[in-house]
Amino acid sequence: MTSNSGISVTGLSKAFGNTAVLKDISLEIAPGERVVVIGPSGTGKSTLLRCLNFLDRPDEGVIRVGDLTVDASSASRNDILALRRRTSFVFQNYALFANKTARENITQPLITVKKQSKTDANARAEAILRETGLTERADAYPAALSGGQQQRVGIGRAMALDADLMLFDEPTSALDPEWVGEVLDLMRRVAEKRQTMLIVTHEMQFAREIADRILFMTDGRIIEQGPPKELLENPQDTRTKDFLRRVV
Repeated sequence: MTSNSGISVTGLSKAFGNTAVLKDISLEIAPGERVVVIGPSGTGKSTLLRCLNFLDRPDEGVIRVGDLTVDASSASRNDILALRRRTSFVFQNYALFANKTARENITQPLITVKKQSKTDANARAEAILRETGLTERADAYPAALSGGQQQRVGIGRAMALDADLMLFDEPTSALDPEWVGEVLDLMRRVAEKRQTMLIVTHEMQFAREIADRILFMTDGRIIEQGPPKELLENPQDTRTKDFLRRVV
């Protein structure tokens, strides 16, 4: 599961209509590094993650994952598929297939994205269900699962892809408070494997524990970054200080 591929993002920009949401973002992530993105709502954090996976197509920018380079201005469908094989996405609203069981939600991308056989995909799904503590819920449909269980399936689906980079878009924000802990515990276990992770979260204590580096974003830009203790306890930029005063 450990990635050997570094991630490089250069000049990433995205606008919706006349509103610039990402403004010339550049970012390097080392193999095995866990990077957390914090900042006010509506400042482009989720869009950054979605652009890295081409769920939203960037207007400009180059994304490199290991030996794969994708230029937003010329990316073909094959380029985008290749990028999605290298990156996996955990959504804040789970994004599970309602008509598929927990097991099938994990096997589906293995069959469609990774082109695995059904036998291999099922074997991988069984291992993931054990790891996520969901073996007994393998044949349950999402409607029969708690929010925490649904999100664990979502994380399991992302884990199964063995991606170079796992993207987490506020994975606990849609959860009832009683389910947050189990999801964060699973993310800690993923992090312990030195999986390369880019995480958008409002869980500041979790960010402090898990991150190698924290980025502060506002107004579509990365304003400040550094080790958790340094950024959270001694921020340099006024905007970072104002944000942390409100949330910590």
